[in-house]
Amino acid sequence: MITSGEGKYKVFLEKKFLGDDIVFILGGGERPHIGGVVISKPGEKSTVLAIDHHKDIQVLTPIAEYACKKYNKTVTAIGGIHIDNATKEEIEIIVTNCKELLKCI
Repeated sequence: MITSGEGKYKVFLEKKFLGDDIVFILGGGERPHIGGVVISKPGEKSTVLAIDHHKDIQVLTPIAEYACKKYNKTVTAIGGIHIDNATKEEIEIIVTNCKELLKCI
């Protein structure tokens, strides 16, 4: 597991192998949850599923697509990050921390 950030802005990413495929689990904030799922297959457009009104696909999509391209494997990224009443600035901190995770994939 890799992490980025501190306190309620801390995010984590776990990598699991499922046969030849890869699953990434993203979470963080005050209450990790499943807010979205992104499946990326080599040479195909990603399949994106946002759960309810969650916007977690904005940080899950780059993870799935980057890892798919890097490893040339089917990759699924699932998870979510929640901070109660997050401000625009807090969301930007979370997005920045998620971008830092990409460097370690």
